[in-house]
Amino acid sequence: MPSQADFSRRLFMAGGLLSGLALSNGRAQVLEKVPYPIIDSHIHFFDSSRPQGVPYGAGRPPALPEVYRFIAEPLGVVGAIEVEASPWVEDNLWVLDISQKATMMVGFVGNLEPEKPPFREYLERYHRHPLFRGIRYGNLWGRNLGEMVSNPEFLSGIKELAAADLVLDTANPTPDLMAAVVRLTDRVPNLRVVLDHLPSMTALDDRSTRTGVEESLRELSKRNAFAKISAVQRRENGRVITDSAAYKPRLDLLWDIFGEDRVVYGSDWPNSAGNWVSFDAALALVRQYFDAKGLAVAEKYFWKNSLAAYKWVKREARQPSAG
Repeated sequence: MPSQADFSRRLFMAGGLLSGLALSNGRAQVLEKVPYPIIDSHIHFFDSSRPQGVPYGAGRPPALPEVYRFIAEPLGVVGAIEVEASPWVEDNLWVLDISQKATMMVGFVGNLEPEKPPFREYLERYHRHPLFRGIRYGNLWGRNLGEMVSNPEFLSGIKELAAADLVLDTANPTPDLMAAVVRLTDRVPNLRVVLDHLPSMTALDDRSTRTGVEESLRELSKRNAFAKISAVQRRENGRVITDSAAYKPRLDLLWDIFGEDRVVYGSDWPNSAGNWVSFDAALALVRQYFDAKGLAVAEKYFWKNSLAAYKWVKREARQPSAG
C-alpha cells in the first residue's frame, strides 16, 4: 500500500483531475445521501511517472485507485471496474496488482488479442485472478473487430473467452463496430458483450447513418449484450454542453432499444474529469435521467445490471450483492 507521503504526493499531482470537483459548498451537495450503491463500470488507470513511461496518459496526473476513491466515494460510488487503456500486455499485471490492493476495485477488463498464439496461455493465467472479468477489443490500438470476425484464430480465442464466462468489452463505438458485433455474436452466441460509450455515437443523430446502427443495436439488444451509458457529455464549439435536454434524444433512443435490464453506468474517469467535465456533473446528469424512472430502474442502471454483465467480485461490506 502507498505510504501517506506517497498518497499525498499523488493527490497533489492529480490536481488537474480534482479541479472539476466542487470542494466548497458543492461538497455538501456531494455528500447528499444516494439512495442506492453505485458501481462504476468504466475507469482507467495510468501513471506517467513509471520508469518505462506509459502508452496512454503521458504528461497527465496519475490516475490511480486512491485518487479515484477520493473523487468518487463521496458521490456514492462503492466500487469500480478498470477497463484497460494500454496496449502493453504487461500492463494487465500492473493493473491487477494495484487493483488487488484497492478493495474498492471489483473487476478488471484487460487487454489480450484472441488471434495471437499466446492468448490461451494468458487467458488461463489471468482467469485465475478473481478480478479479471474479460477483455477489451474494438476500434483502438490499430485493431479492427470487423476484420477479425472472419479470422479463424480470433473466433477460436473468442469462443474460449465465452466458455470461460468472461466478457468482451467493445471500444469506441461506430456503426461498423456495432455491425461487426452482430456478426461476431452470430458466430459465438454465448458471448457476453458490453458496448461501451454508446451515447457518444454521433451516428445516432444523423438520419443517413442512424437506421443502420439502430438496426444493429436492436438486434444486439435481443442477445447477451449490454449498453454502457457512459461518455454522455460532449462539447460544442469548444464548450461542454450543460443543458440536460441536449442529451435526452440519444438517451431516450438507447433506453427504448435496451430497456431497464441492459443498461450499465460508467464514468470513463479520468477522461470525464478535470478540463473535460467534472466527475460530479457527469454523474448528476445520468442520475437525473435514471432517477426520474424510479428507484428500481436506477438501481439496475447503477449496479444491478453491471453485476449481470461483468459478474464482478464483492470486496467490501458496503458493496451490494445479488442476494
